[in-house]
Order: sequence, then structure tokens, then C-alpha cells
Amino acid sequence: MDRRLCLITGASAGIGAEFARQYAALGWDVALTARRADRLEALAAEIEEKYKVTAIVIAEDLAKKSAPVKILDALAEKGRHVDALVNNAGYGLPGTFFSTSWKDQGDFLQVLYVAPIELAHRVLPGMTERGYGRIINVASLAGYAAGSAGHTLYASVKAGLIKFSESLNAECETLGHDDIHCTALCPGFTWSEFHDANGTREQTNKMPKWMWMAAEPVVRQGIEAVNRGQPVVVPGLVNKGMATLTRIMPEPLGRAMVRSQGRRFRKME
Repeated sequence: MDRRLCLITGASAGIGAEFARQYAALGWDVALTARRADRLEALAAEIEEKYKVTAIVIAEDLAKKSAPVKILDALAEKGRHVDALVNNAGYGLPGTFFSTSWKDQGDFLQVLYVAPIELAHRVLPGMTERGYGRIINVASLAGYAAGSAGHTLYASVKAGLIKFSESLNAECETLGHDDIHCTALCPGFTWSEFHDANGTREQTNKMPKWMWMAAEPVVRQGIEAVNRGQPVVVPGLVNKGMATLTRIMPEPLGRAMVRSQGRRFRKME
């Protein structure tokens, strides 16, 4: 195929679906993976009809350790390779570390941290050989903030994705891979199904509307940033201001603020 291919995890809704639409609008073929095959099929049909590109559906659960290999094998069987990888799959695990099982916490780490890094590791040799590659890791503004009670691993995983993206992008530059870039996209609150899925919609609906962004500008700024070789991007002026504030604020004050807000917007059962 002459067209490049973008693999997007968590593509069935929200930010992932928007990445699929925007890459397709740029003339890319897309490979869509998530657990819900029916949602993927519907999105693939929409994209192929509207943008006249190929949309490949691969239904897999990234909580299974075999999923990254199965996804890439499915593409190889179709004679395709990955030119861009968007590691978007994720969710929030409500409740405290005390009240959730290790199975749930382990699955969370696998989906949000281990699988994205494994996928990046597996697609990089081909990108290096071809001299072109893009990797976007959807992190979060939470990766900048102090840790909070509830969603215990979320901020630490997102902070890890930010540092991983910075390091990988630096390695590409140092090793002379001038057209292979990795970017951590760090959105704040974004309109999607994320908070419905983890049961916190009631809490987050209490937040002021100016703190929210639509998925379209979040995704657009992520694509523009990775094409520039920018290792981290925080979309939106409000989010940029909050990210800056977390870096200059004394740590005890930052923890106090997160603790205060966490009582309002986290499920602690």
C-alpha cells in the first residue's frame, strides 16, 4: 500500500475515535483496536465511506499479555506495518487501592503502561528501518499533579508515560533518527465516555465548563506536536496554565490542593 498506516488503541470512542478520524482525514489508513468489535466496525465503516481510506478492525483486550503481539501479527498477515502508533487505550479504576483487587490493579497497569511500551518497542525496529515513525502516548495532565486518594495508580502511570516519551524522543534525536518522533499528549478534562465508564460522571459534572475541552482540538494538537518532534504537549490554555502552576507551586501546597479537590471528584468507596 502507498498510504501510511496509523495503529490506534482504544479506538472505539472518545479521543481514540477522534485520532482515527483525523489521521484518516490526512489520507492515512488506520488500524483500530479495542475490545468492542461492534463499535470498531461502525467506526471503520464511517471512516472508509467518508475518507476513502482503509480501516482495519482488530478486536483485542490489552489486559491480556498476548494482545500486543496478536495485534501486530494481524497487521503483518495483511501485509501492513505501523507508521504511526497512538497509545490511547485507558480507563480510570474507581475506588481506593485498599478496596480494589490486585487483578484489577494488574490489568490497569497492563493496559495503561506495559502494553503501550511493548507496542512502541515492537514497532520501532520497522520505523528505524524505513526512516519514519510517529508515536503518541496519551498521558494526562494528572501526570504533572500530586498524587491523590482514589484512582491510586492513575497519576503515577501517566507520569511514567510522560518520562518514557521524553526519553524515547531524546534517544531518536541522539541516534540520528531525525524523522522518528515520540510525544506524550497530556490532556486535562476532555469530553468523552471516560467518566461514564468509570462511574464518576456525577462527580465530574460538578466541575466548571471552562475546565473541559472537546476531543477534536486535543487530538489535532497532539498530531501537530509529534510531527514537530515535540516530546510533550499540553493542549489548551487552561491546561497549560495548570501544568505550569503544578511545576512552580510548593509541593506541600500542591498536595493540599489535590487532597481538597479529590474529596469532591473521586469515588472513595
